[in-house]
Amino acid sequence: MKIGQLSRLTGVSVRSLRYYEEEGLIQPARSANGYRDFPEAAVERVRQIRGLIDCGLPTRIIREVLPYMEGPAELMPATPCEYMLGEVAQQRELIDRRIGFLTRNRDALDAYLTAARAAASRVTAA
Repeated sequence: MKIGQLSRLTGVSVRSLRYYEEEGLIQPARSANGYRDFPEAAVERVRQIRGLIDCGLPTRIIREVLPYMEGPAELMPATPCEYMLGEVAQQRELIDRRIGFLTRNRDALDAYLTAARAAASRVTAA
C-alpha cells in the first residue's frame, strides 16, 4: 500500500510516517518508480508506534523495544543492556505517573458530570 493509504488507515500523517521511516521504525519496500510500498502489517505496527509515542516514549526507546513486542520471546537478548533496562524502567515509571494523573482527571470529570446532571435535573423538575 502507498503511504497515503497507510496514513488514512492509521490516522497518522504522511509526515509522521516518513519520520518513522527515518527513525527505522517502519521499513517499506520501494516500487520500480521509487514509491514506498507498505505491507498490510504496517497498519498495526504504525498504530503500536503511535500508541507508544502517545504514552510518551521517545523513538530511540521504541526502536529498541518494538522488535520484542512484536516477535517471539526468543528474540529477547540473552544479556540485556543495563543502560536500556534503566531507560525502559524510567519510561514505565513515567507512564505510571501519567496513568495516575489521567485517573484523577477522569474522576474529577465524573464528579463534575454527576453534580451538573443533578443540578440540571433539579432545574428541569422545577
